[in-house]
Amino acid sequence: MDVEGVEESGGTEVLQSKFRYNSPFVQVSLIGSVCFCCPGMFNALSGMGGGGQVDPTASNNASTALFTTFAIFGILGGGIYNILGPRLTLLSACSTYVLYAGSFLYYNHQKHQAFAIVAGAILGVGAGLLWAGQGSIMTSYPPPNRKGTYISIFWSIYNMGGVIGGLIPFVLNYNRSKAASVNDATYIGFMVFMSIGTLLSLAILPPRKIVRDDGTKCTDIQYSDVTTEAIEIAKLFTNWKMLLIIPAAWSSIFFYTYLFNNVNKVMFNLRTRGLNNVFYWGAEIFGSIGIGYVMDFSCKSRRTRGFVGISVVGVLGTAIWIGGLANQLNYSRSDLPEKLDFKDSGSAFAGPFVLYFSFGLLDAMFQSMVFWVIGALADNSEILSRYVGFYTGIQSAGAAVAWQVDTHKASFLSQLVMNFALYTVSYPLLVVLILLAVKDEGEVAEPAASKK
Repeated sequence: MDVEGVEESGGTEVLQSKFRYNSPFVQVSLIGSVCFCCPGMFNALSGMGGGGQVDPTASNNASTALFTTFAIFGILGGGIYNILGPRLTLLSACSTYVLYAGSFLYYNHQKHQAFAIVAGAILGVGAGLLWAGQGSIMTSYPPPNRKGTYISIFWSIYNMGGVIGGLIPFVLNYNRSKAASVNDATYIGFMVFMSIGTLLSLAILPPRKIVRDDGTKCTDIQYSDVTTEAIEIAKLFTNWKMLLIIPAAWSSIFFYTYLFNNVNKVMFNLRTRGLNNVFYWGAEIFGSIGIGYVMDFSCKSRRTRGFVGISVVGVLGTAIWIGGLANQLNYSRSDLPEKLDFKDSGSAFAGPFVLYFSFGLLDAMFQSMVFWVIGALADNSEILSRYVGFYTGIQSAGAAVAWQVDTHKASFLSQLVMNFALYTVSYPLLVVLILLAVKDEGEVAEPAASKK
């Protein structure tokens, strides 16, 4: 067996360390680091509201273009990843993030939104490829009984990007309490991190080279072909498991537009928005670790753990959305509040800040829980790359609609109600999916794809 870190003793393969380059732990950590630098920084940029600009129109239109192409290439991304492999797919995908951040640096001077919109559309292509690859790595490389743990490891590293990314505008704009648009150095800082992530993507190994700690391989599949992937992707639209996931996928980032534009941007000044994002993405780390523990260790039965996880997220999510509703009743699009500052607003800052932090917890717990469910449907990386691609495609279609809903000035309250309803509908459908499709460890979750 040609694998680094493996010794053979009496016919038994003994793996020396989980810190081997070809171990699931190292590879999941690496893809987490890539996402730390690229989508992590993108999240920080988006989290400021309006891409850090006074008028959110350019950002909203760029985001619509982004998530429209993301919806298409998210669905196609799993097939493309299976054909090209991780390095070529991820390298080309990550480079689009640098272009997007650069388009807002250009907009800071020229105020022409065409470049930002085109860059957004290109980023949508790259993001579709990146997240399909990331999802395949995160759900198929780990052993079946530790997928929740590895999802939380990825989510923690990835969201540290949002934490550091939130610090960039906070530090660089700290003395500009009346500032509206971020300065050039903020966008340049994002571009530097994104460039590092692009280079780091070259360190990701293909699934066939991954060996788990028990000596089992992730998969024997090397590369797929266009015809196979086209057929398998088309089948996803009639796959009842994927149909049950659609509401969860649609709702998972649909609320970003409302939260970032109509809570963070509307309620807080620029430097406070940066501080809020530090804590928002930090909350994601705690949320992912907490739900990862529940999904892997709360009960012996995997199906029972799934039910418990959905219940925990459902109860917490409902409470947070009720808190959001109470907050939203205090202002509207025609009656905007006075912007809060973390230093000058005193106790008035506390409640909205805690609410924003809580949405970070919910975001991580909900998405980690859904990824765990997807990962429990199969163990094969080829199948899971298509499942994750479908999930991210539907997710992005929802986000594209959400940005335009806000651009067309839908009321803040109606946007909140839509988000609350979507989340609420998704929980019972995920319960049905676990009940009918998720098997306990030792049972076959889904037949492996044929070898090529």
